[in-house]
Amino acid sequence: MAKNSVNIVLVHGAWGDASHWREVIPLLHARGYHIAAVQNPLTGLADDIDRTARLAAAQDGPVLLVGHSYGGAVISGAGHTPNVAGLVYIAAFAPDEGESLGSIFAQQAAPAGAAHIRPDKDGFLWLDPGAFKESFGDDLGETEALVMAVTQKPIAGRCFEDKAGPPAWKIRPSWYQVSNDDRMIPPEAQRRMAERMKPRKIIALDASHASLASHARAVADLIDEAARAVEKA
Repeated sequence: MAKNSVNIVLVHGAWGDASHWREVIPLLHARGYHIAAVQNPLTGLADDIDRTARLAAAQDGPVLLVGHSYGGAVISGAGHTPNVAGLVYIAAFAPDEGESLGSIFAQQAAPAGAAHIRPDKDGFLWLDPGAFKESFGDDLGETEALVMAVTQKPIAGRCFEDKAGPPAWKIRPSWYQVSNDDRMIPPEAQRRMAERMKPRKIIALDASHASLASHARAVADLIDEAARAVEKA
């Protein structure tokens, strides 16, 4: 029997899928959690929110939503699902109502990784495989970075233009992990978004954008702490 009644739903970001959580999943499983990881289409913010909300609603009991990167924008919308009890942001976007990812990027100089984003003829954005490691996960091993680069899932360009609705972080308890060495979402943008949320806790890791893989134990510890807190609420 799980020692914590809270279900954990993991939400991936751009240029990845649910397998980006593969280092975190065993750690949470070993602590007795029931875990689900959504496979979002990355075709539009509303599409991804709907897919995540459906998975959250399908869980038996309260849910802690955990979003990485673009997944933070997704959980900010899907967090309104009635059985969602809390939100955890891992180097993630946390837009306020009316903001888009593009408008958040416009508030400071573009991150280094942005120079390696390549659009295709269908309106989807790819991250140059040859620059994937330096942009997305400089602290990953060569093999892990290579696999992420080769198996990346593109994101529709419109996802950076879609405006967010009322954010669930205004009504749900939240936690945030900042990546100090992030080259995809500027660390200063992460700190700004985190601080305005007034989360229960902010932690900063000397990590790349791929902190969920390179610092899996610290990320799992934060998720565990959040789950225990919402269980007691």
